[in-house]
Amino acid sequence: MAELRLARPRVLFFVEGNTDIRFVVGLSEICDLTMAVPARAYEESTLKARVAACGARLRVHEIAGGRAAFQLRSFAYLWRAVPAFDVVLAQEMLRGSLNATVVGALRGVPVVTTMALPPVEYFRCRRERGQVGAFGAWAGEAVIRTLMTVNGRLATRCLALGPYLQDIARHYCAATEPGYYYGVDVATFHPANAQERTAIRRRLNLPVNAFLIVLASRISHEKDPETVLRAVAAARARGLNAVLLNLSGGYEQFLALAHSLGLADSASWVLARPAVHPMTELADYMRAADALVQGSLEEGLGLSPLEALACEVPVVATSVGGMAAHLGDYATLTPRRDAGAMADALVTIAARADAAREQARRGREYVCREWSRDRAFSELHRSLIGASIGVEAHARERAAA
Repeated sequence: MAELRLARPRVLFFVEGNTDIRFVVGLSEICDLTMAVPARAYEESTLKARVAACGARLRVHEIAGGRAAFQLRSFAYLWRAVPAFDVVLAQEMLRGSLNATVVGALRGVPVVTTMALPPVEYFRCRRERGQVGAFGAWAGEAVIRTLMTVNGRLATRCLALGPYLQDIARHYCAATEPGYYYGVDVATFHPANAQERTAIRRRLNLPVNAFLIVLASRISHEKDPETVLRAVAAARARGLNAVLLNLSGGYEQFLALAHSLGLADSASWVLARPAVHPMTELADYMRAADALVQGSLEEGLGLSPLEALACEVPVVATSVGGMAAHLGDYATLTPRRDAGAMADALVTIAARADAAREQARRGREYVCREWSRDRAFSELHRSLIGASIGVEAHARERAAA
């Protein structure tokens, strides 16, 4: 009877910050889903509006308050709510997951944590950018490591996104398995031929004859938009008619950054627009591009490069973290903060377009094989059921003893 019920397990997805609508929709398809979220972030991130519009079957419980209030209220909420679920899926391995793993351990309900970014390495980027001082950097890293250690020991298992993060997660949670987050919808992210690219650009009011470079990532401390901007400026100085398009929630910051760097005539070639809906609009921007660039100081995996490769769009990415671990055969990787090398890569892609597209075609095969949406949620379903059945079996053994 339990196995029949667990074919669609009752899952509480506990979110400490923001999450992607693609993950929420996919998760709702494989389980009886309840999502607990911080009310402010849920509203401000536009996730609330997207959930309301998507038609997914789920319940949402909003928890009010800033960080301290959310931590206290979410503990009380979890204590009441957790016994009604087969498994708790807790986002990341930091402060939010601490409540979930403690309550899960006390209540005897399995908790599966996730790791989609490297917490310590991302935090160090704040120090590199001067956002925290020496003592703050030491204290912050100590707190992060403590949280990861406690959560890793209390969690039933951890799902880590890609090989780089799996290696990090295993230091804290012995029961670490591969995770794929929302994967790539390879039916939506698919190649466009030259005529289709032209038609898409006209429809989206993008330059038809320019070498269009997309930067789809948000503006954050671990990203490196400065190097991307300088690289495109250098490629233009060498004769490449390149334009750079940023799609992100921080697009206004991106425009201000381009202006502050004093790049020649940047207003004519730096474009920026708000983040578009990732399920209905993003793919066409990728399909219209000549290249995608992902500049980072640190990176857990890099899903935007995978989406671009699914469209057979050449990718240039910084050789750090997860991108260095799995993109080497399918993208051009450049050294950290090396605008010259990134400019060289862009000029080469433009000059050898057929070879670049062929490399990207192999990248699509890789994405279809390893990172498809179908695989991502099939594996997630298996992990959630496995965690729940494992705890039930352990409870039966204890009762029998």
